[in-house]
Order: sequence, then C-alpha cells, then structure tokens
Amino acid sequence: MRERTHTVHQALKAKEGEEVSLLGWVAHKATLGAVTFIRLRDGLGYIQLAIKKGICKEDSLKVLKDVSLESSIWVKGKVREDKRAPEGKELLVLEGEVIAKADKWPITKDAIKSVSFLYDNRHLSIRGKKATSVMRIRNELIKAIMNFFYERDFILINTPTLVQSAVEGGATLFELDYFGKKAYLSQSAQLYEEAAICSFGKVFVLQPAFRAEKSKTSKHLTEFWMLEAEQAFTDYLDNMKIQEELIYQITKQVEEKCKKELEILNRNFKAPEPPYYRITYDEARDLALKREINFEWGEDIPTEAERIISLTFDKPIFITHFPLSARSFYHLTDEQDKITYSSDLYAPEGYGEIATGGQRIHDYNKLLERIEKYNLPLESFKWYLDLRRYGMPPHSGFGLGIERTLRWICALKHIRAASLFPRTMQRLNP
Repeated sequence: MRERTHTVHQALKAKEGEEVSLLGWVAHKATLGAVTFIRLRDGLGYIQLAIKKGICKEDSLKVLKDVSLESSIWVKGKVREDKRAPEGKELLVLEGEVIAKADKWPITKDAIKSVSFLYDNRHLSIRGKKATSVMRIRNELIKAIMNFFYERDFILINTPTLVQSAVEGGATLFELDYFGKKAYLSQSAQLYEEAAICSFGKVFVLQPAFRAEKSKTSKHLTEFWMLEAEQAFTDYLDNMKIQEELIYQITKQVEEKCKKELEILNRNFKAPEPPYYRITYDEARDLALKREINFEWGEDIPTEAERIISLTFDKPIFITHFPLSARSFYHLTDEQDKITYSSDLYAPEGYGEIATGGQRIHDYNKLLERIEKYNLPLESFKWYLDLRRYGMPPHSGFGLGIERTLRWICALKHIRAASLFPRTMQRLNP
C-alpha cells in the first residue's frame, strides 16, 4: 500500500513548494471550471487538494475527478499558499489513487435533519466535523484528568465490572447470571477504592459504570464513563476543594488546547475560575419552590429543579448537606443522623449535576448499624465492613460523569452526543 510522508497537520506547516504525500478520506468534492477540489481528512485535520489537468498525471486525474465521498485515497503533491483555501494552504496534486472506494454516501443534508437516522447510522455519522470535535474535546478532557491526578500523586487503579452488591441502589442494577449466582454490572468503583486507599492513600479510577435508570431525559445514559477519586485522611470540605481544583484545571486545559474544536461547535467556553458557589440542600429547594417546582424535603433534587438551580448561577455550584434519605447508606451524617456530609456539583447554564461526593462512614459500628437499617445483605458487605476493623481513617471521595461534563463544555443538547456509541433505554445498536 502507498505510504505517506506527512500528516495533514505537518503538510499545513510545510514550506511553499515542498513535496508531500498524504493518506486520508474524501470529506468534500467540488469542481470549478477545469479544477477539481477535494477536502481531505486524515483523522487529524483537513486540507484542500487542487487537481488540475496538465499538472496531475492523466490516469490520476480521471480517478480523482470521479472519486466518491468518503473514499480513502493517497495523493502526492506540492504545498502552496492560497488565501482562498480554508487553511490558507492547499496541495497541488501531482498524482494519486483510490485505496478503498466508498459507495454512495448516505449522510445527506436531508438525512441529517433526522436525529434517529444519525444515531441509527452512528458508525458513519461520527465522521462529521461536529461529532469529531466533541470526541477530540473528550480526548483532551481525559488527558487533563490524568494529568491532574498524576501531578498530585494519586494512583490509578482498576476495579471489577462484575459485582455482587449494589452501591447506589438496587433499582438501577443490571442483573445477570454468574455461573448460577446473581451478579450485577458495576454502578460505581467506590467501595473498592475505599479498600485501596489503605494501600495507596489516594486513588482514582476512570472506567465505565452502568445504571439501569428508566429515564428518557437529556442527561441520562445507561452506560457511561466515570472518574472516581478517593482519599484517606480527608473530610467533605477537602473533597469539595479538590473537585473545585479539578474542574478549573481540566476546563482550562480544554479551553486552551481545543480552540478550533470549540469554534466548530460554536461554543464560546471559558474555564470557570474558583471559588465556586456553595448552597445547602434547603436553599436549593427554596430556589426550586420559588419557580413552582415542588418536591418533598428528603427527596433527591429532580431534574427540572437541577436545571432551574444551575441556570441561576454563572459558575459551578456545590449543593451541600443532603438529607440521608436522598443519599446512599455509606454517607457520614450529623449527630442527629439526618444530614449527610455530602455534595453534588452542578454545572451552570442549566446542565445540572456533573459530580457527587462526600465523606464516608469510617466507624465499624456506625456502618454496621446503617447496613442493618437499610436492610442490606450483610454477607455481601462483610468485606466492606472489615475495612473498618483494620485502621480505616476518615476519608472522602467523589464521582464525576465524563459525558455530563463534556455535554456542559460543548453545550450539547443531549448527552448521547458526548458518547461515541451511546447506550440509552432505546438504543443498543450500533
């Protein structure tokens, strides 16, 4: 097969008249007079190709003039500056050939009006500029996350996807048969992280999580990626501080490194500088009630209330002091055992919750009492209780949804656009 000497990015930096060869796909084609123009995409960028009679070899000229959209091709030519070209440079093609011819491309202007069509053909529609830009921003976001935790000496661990017990609640578990026993797809790595902090002090995880939530909102996926971090010798205030530092550092990196992609998405995004707002659950509930969104004290904050609250602020907001009835069994509470030392982090502009965290119970008897109160299977949580018998200090952690964070940064209408191949209640294919 033909080899390339340059990527598109390298070709755009090449000197006038420098000869280069490229491999890529035909993203667009147009003929103006005697010249055929092709927009070539190589996965890293775009460059304009100019194919002219008398300059391009005759056999290559015919092949390239007739090439279909999304065919993969090889071309060799000379770089030249041209202010009319989208990138300010183009490649004057000397020769080329089709590596793999594409059938008639189905993603037409009429077709893109149908969201269902685009997701039915997600394996093809991800080649578009907007979808590609979102995934490039996702890539930078994950890179920034890794940088943040490695700079602070956190240890990356991996935890099981197949588990025996629930973390967040039995109603959202995907159940499966595990050699005759009941098993579930993991909702969270948190319990295993708590075990790991007694080895490493502070750990983080970046892996898929699964929630069988029967929700059709624009913020729910059944399979998503979650960053989770856990740290020994920290309280819930320390936990909010590290979340604040994380959000600023990773959004700042995206802002600086993804200017072109954000421009393609028509997103004027600026990393929000700390400090972020902090309001209590009661204050958040009052804000919702003023907008006639009612929910009982002790219930989790509903999606519409999240939206209204996050529209009220111009930077991320921590919602603190949730009632225990709205939280999982492991949360540390006040002396009355009613209010948890936990928080949700909301993105502004109506995007709502992107992270949840808090301080965990580290006392054996208190955790045993809570497990019994919630009527949880003691045998399944024996190992988790055991941790409290062998030097478990006060500790805190949080989970950040990658797709939810990406949705906010990119201003996406629906969270499915933040996933390469999204999984929702209605979608299991492709």
